[in-house]
Amino acid sequence: MQTNNLVLASSSKYRKTLLEKLRLNFICADPGIDESSKKNENPKQLALRLAKEKAHALVPDYPGHLIIASDQVAILDQVQLQKPGNRQNAIKQLQLSSGSKVIFYTSVCILNSATNEIKYDLDSCTVYFKKLNDQQIKNYVDLEKPYGCAGSFKSEGLGIALFERIEGDDPNALIGLPLIKLIGLLDAFNIDVLKNK
Repeated sequence: MQTNNLVLASSSKYRKTLLEKLRLNFICADPGIDESSKKNENPKQLALRLAKEKAHALVPDYPGHLIIASDQVAILDQVQLQKPGNRQNAIKQLQLSSGSKVIFYTSVCILNSATNEIKYDLDSCTVYFKKLNDQQIKNYVDLEKPYGCAGSFKSEGLGIALFERIEGDDPNALIGLPLIKLIGLLDAFNIDVLKNK
């Protein structure tokens, strides 16, 4: 498979920036799928299903490509955290997260649209939040405006100041794309990111 036949099934600028770290040639395409959960679907199942559906959605437009897709589900006390969308919701999410832990399940899959071969994996990361006061939360939200981020923070930015600690294998996964697992999947499709380009 040619490395110039890679498609990232995402409109996320964060995932695009992460994939650019691997110095691969790729294009981005919005899969435009419904991302709501199904009845009795657990967070891991949801994250994996959505990544697979995103990849499959692009098959008609990108035959003969490797399609990379990912999804992230954040859970606080058995409740899924959505992207807040606005200041009020972001403040409320961070107030709920203060002094608690949030688990992030970030899936990644690669689909060969020519053969329908698919490989996937799932990263789990736990974020332990400091006990934050309302003024700290408001200051953070006003500075970074994390309205498009599940959990209402940007860990690659000032959001790191909200945490006591992070438990996980790959800090990139928290931003939205588990690069360590992705590199393993690319290897399985004979793409070595350390090979001379």
